[in-house]
Formats: sequence, structure tokens, C-alpha cells
Amino acid sequence: MSHRIPFVAFFGILLLITAACTNKKSVNPLANVGSKQPDKVLFDKAMDAMKHNRFDVARITLQTLINTYPDSEFIARAKLAVGDSWYAEGGTASLAQAEQEYRDFITFFPNMPEAAEAQLKIANIQYQQMEKPDRDYTHAKRAEEEYRNLILQFPDSKLVPEAKQRLLEVQEVLAEREYVIGRFYYLRPSYPAAIARLRSLVERYPLYSHADEALYLLGQTYEGQMAQVRSRPTCTKPNQPPGCIDEGTKARMLDSFSKSAADAYSQIIKRYPIMNRVDDARKRLAALHQPIPRPTKAAVAQNKAEDASRRDTGTFGRLTGMFMKHPDVAQATKVGDPALVDPTPVSATEVARETVRAAMGGSGEHDVSVEKVEGGTPPPNQAAPRSDTPPANSSPFARPNTGAGGNDLQPAAPRPASPTSSPAADPNELKPDAPSTNDQALPPPAQVNEIQQGAGQPGSSASADSSSRDQLADDRDLSSSKKKKKKGLKKIVPF
Repeated sequence: MSHRIPFVAFFGILLLITAACTNKKSVNPLANVGSKQPDKVLFDKAMDAMKHNRFDVARITLQTLINTYPDSEFIARAKLAVGDSWYAEGGTASLAQAEQEYRDFITFFPNMPEAAEAQLKIANIQYQQMEKPDRDYTHAKRAEEEYRNLILQFPDSKLVPEAKQRLLEVQEVLAEREYVIGRFYYLRPSYPAAIARLRSLVERYPLYSHADEALYLLGQTYEGQMAQVRSRPTCTKPNQPPGCIDEGTKARMLDSFSKSAADAYSQIIKRYPIMNRVDDARKRLAALHQPIPRPTKAAVAQNKAEDASRRDTGTFGRLTGMFMKHPDVAQATKVGDPALVDPTPVSATEVARETVRAAMGGSGEHDVSVEKVEGGTPPPNQAAPRSDTPPANSSPFARPNTGAGGNDLQPAAPRPASPTSSPAADPNELKPDAPSTNDQALPPPAQVNEIQQGAGQPGSSASADSSSRDQLADDRDLSSSKKKKKKGLKKIVPF
């Protein structure tokens, strides 16, 4: 008995040492804290399979985790990892499946921080499949929409700056496409369609790297319309050539097109004062006899920052880019906020209506006047003329003399002028105020935007900041900001 006690004690100590030195943990999920949970084991196994590019094994393992442990804390990460496995695998079909998995994740877990990551990856899927501006733009439009959704739905996410930069690159591609289409219509020439494209471009994508080119081409398009109007014959009576325009209509159309062209050229100088087309815009304004504006210092600084952030692709990059499917986005600016809402697009039909309104003196409707016939009841209608009745006048431009018929339009008879009587004053007529001889000349009204002197006035610091932003740039600012090399100017065929 005395020999058995030391043996039992030695055997117990040996068991304790063996249990303390072993690395094998309990597989029971209800064991102590040090035990390894089975859902965590499955998740780690799936992550290891993805690390070694065994995406099928990873997806099967993750799906097992989702189906077996629906209440696990790894459910959200597992569903996101399923989309990551398709995303990492690549290919058109795999990317489409990854997009669907990410959308399901946002639907089930919209309030998790990973929802913004899933939205960013949905946009990146479209970004990766984006093609050049002269090709299919479906993926570019979808990428623009998805990046906008991320910025608007998750404004507090740390991924917003990355989404904004990608959105600027996507909008650079879309703006280049609009410019190419507008230039195509300009060269046809189909001026209303070109104006619609170019106006939509400058309103929708003001950060486009060649926005000055688009505005200059817009001004040239309006000048092309002016050349078309000048080439049309003028209506003369009684011989009127086909397609003629009377002098008043022609003058109104030329004035409207000239102002529109001047607005486009002025916008180049005011918004893009250091771009390449500034000097050309000044020359065109001088040729149109329009005032030449001067940009502000804030506009010069803003345009300088935008231009400095752009990168040059280089000769080698342009050569290799010819063989690549993805577009070159090096010219996209790195500063500024992208457009998140599209303005109302301009259509060629609306441009044509504006031309008609300009020709009619600013009215878009035909004015119809009704003259009251005095002298009692009009005579009864005459019989309809027969086709075999010879006309009274053989001239093809003279109206037939049918007498004083009730259906004939007769000019109003002039009233005899009376030297002693004056026509009755129209109560609705607007008349200027008659100057009074006793009144003194009034001082000019005070300017609303004029900065009042005096440091003690409240709000003087805010007024000073506003005046510094609105201060006009001098010649030294403009000369120091101009580019030394004018490369990349797109040739515009004159009309």
C-alpha cells in the first residue's frame, strides 16, 4: 500500500504536466475561454485559401460558415469575403457575381462601416471595365453613378476622398466623349446639335482639362451660325428668292448669336484665365466688338491649382496607351469637388427654338392681331371661285381683285389729321417722368457692393475677405500664370 501512493502521485503529476504542455485546444464551442470556436476555424481556413488563390475552396468554406452558424459574429465578414473572392478572381463573369454579392451585403448590413467599402468596390468594378472616350461609355456612366452614390449615402466614410478622385477621372473621360461628339457636329456642320453637346459639357463638367477648348469651340459654333445667316439672301419685294430673310430678322439673329459667342469667350477669360485659349478668346471678342472682361485673383489661383495638379502622360505613355483598353486619366484634376448632380441637359430641339425666338425678337409664339370691323354687319360670303375662272391680274405675285368681299382683309383707312385736336392718351401707356425745373440734381445712388471705409464698422473683416476674393487680377498675375508651351491645342477647322 505504501508503494502504491507514490506511484499514483507520480502518475497524477505526469498527467498535469502533459495537459499543460499540449497545444491542442478543445473543439467544444462551450469549453473554456481558451478554446477555438468552429466558426472562427472556418473563417480562418477560408482566408488562408484566398491567400493562396484557391477561390473555390474559400467560397465553399465561407458558405458553410454562413449556413451552419447563422448567428455567428463572422457572418457579415463572411458575406463580404464571398464578394472579395469573386472580385479577386477577376474576369467579366466573376466581376458581375462580385457586384451582386456586394449589393446583397449593403442590403443586409446597410449600417455597418463595411457597407461603404462594398459600395466603393461596386464602383471600382465599373471603373476597371471603363473604355476610352470614343468607345462604349456604359461602364463609365455606371461608374459615375456608383461613385456618386457612395459620396451621397456615406458622406462620413473615410473612403469618400478616394471616391471623389475616381469620380473626377471618370468625368474626365465622359467630358472628352462629349467634346468629341460636339466637334463632330461642328464639322458637319450641324450647329444646333454641336451647341447642345458643348453647352451640356461646360455646365456638367467644369473641371474638364480642355474646358477652354470646349468653350472656344462653342463660340466658333455661334460664329458659324452668324456666317450662315449672312449668306442667306435678303427678302425683297415683289421678287422674293427662296429661303430669304428680311433685314430685321437677320439683324436680330446676328445680334443674338454674337452675344452668345461673346458669352462663351468671356467665360474662358473669367473661369480659365491661364489656359491656352485665353488669347484667342480676347481676339475673337475684339473682332465681335464686345467688351473684354478681366478675371479675378481668386479665379487665377483656382485655375492655377487645377492645372498644377494634372499630370502629363508623356510620349511613352501615349504610345502604350494606344494598345490599352482603359482610358488615360492623367489629365484629370486632383483638386476641386466633382459634380454630384447633373443639370438639365440641353437638346438640339431647344437650341432650334431659341434660334426661332431670337429671329422673332424674343417671342416664341406667333402674335395674331384681330381688327374690329366698323360699319355694321359684314356682307354675306361670296361664292367660292372656280378653277376655270381667269384671274383679273396676270402677275403671279399680285392678289386677285375680288372687290370688297366680306372675307377679304382690307387695310384700315387712315383717319384725317386734325390740327386742333390730339389723339386720346392711352391710360396704359408708360411715360417718362417730366423733369422739374425747381428740383436739384439728385446724387447718384450708393453702390450696394461698395466697400465703406472705416475699421470700426461691424463685419469689416468679412468685407475685406470678400473684396480680396473679388479683386481683379493685374497683368503681372496673368503673365506669371501663363504657360510657356502651348501644346495640345486642338485644331478647329474654320467655317
